[in-house]
Amino acid sequence: MVKLLGAGEIRALAGRFDVSPTKKWGQNFVHDANTVRKIVTAAKLSPAESVVEIGPGLGSLTLGLLEQGHPVTAIEIDPRLAAKLPATVEEHDARAGMLTVVHGDALSVTELTAPPTAVVANLPYNVSVPVLIHLLETFPTIRRVLVMVQAEVGQRIAAEPGSKIYGVPSVKVAWWGDWNIEGTISRRVFWPEPNVDSVLVGMTARATPGDESLRRRTFAVVDAAFGQRRKTLRQALSALAGSTSAAADLCEAAGIDSRARGEQLTLAQFVALASVPYPLPPSLPHSFPHPLPHSLPHPLPPVSADNSQI
Repeated sequence: MVKLLGAGEIRALAGRFDVSPTKKWGQNFVHDANTVRKIVTAAKLSPAESVVEIGPGLGSLTLGLLEQGHPVTAIEIDPRLAAKLPATVEEHDARAGMLTVVHGDALSVTELTAPPTAVVANLPYNVSVPVLIHLLETFPTIRRVLVMVQAEVGQRIAAEPGSKIYGVPSVKVAWWGDWNIEGTISRRVFWPEPNVDSVLVGMTARATPGDESLRRRTFAVVDAAFGQRRKTLRQALSALAGSTSAAADLCEAAGIDSRARGEQLTLAQFVALASVPYPLPPSLPHSFPHPLPHSLPHPLPPVSADNSQI
């Protein structure tokens, strides 16, 4: 049986490897076996399903995943930890043959030995959202995500339109699936103990609203809409559309009140805006793969300035 790491073992391993947790890489190591098993159970993975783990650190969650028979591809930016992880796995009676360690920055990884279907990780607080978006952009085969993040970040990811914390991360990650808070994690199970509590936020994938070109166009609209959060769409989208009057026309074509604000719109309504032809920034592809909103397969209810559906 795999021996999971406790608080004493975490500190002993860190001392042996001459490792001190650094804020630079957002290192907070889980030292509670019950928490690790809670995460693995909550992930609801298929039997023997392979998992990508970001930031395995000293190996707490890695061992928990291996204990349940899941092959793990662990992406670790810290060269010391990446080099030592296989030995830790062997010493704790886990099957080292089921572990693949990739030394590198998760934000730079664009290729893995096999297309990943699941991500389970204790994400570094400082890069959690960029890492999620990068992985989902790069590996469309991902069908399940369960990650431990700072509570505030997790709540933003899973936020619904109209809430005060709904924003760019909420809309962008929703492109790939449905997100929910799936558990809470006390700060006391980490070493060093952070100043905040954590949550488990999870995604179950569904069909995306369109192809890569439409996604990039939609994300450009999202960035513009939230770039001036207190502004109406008529004002916030003016730079993207070319003028305030053009932004108003864009909203009208998508069936959306130009007096509404970005935080009131659903992903589907952002997609409707992106489906209307408008001048594109140079960094975006000049193609319009989707029809205009009047012929979208699912007509969208207009959004009014007071956030009601009319």
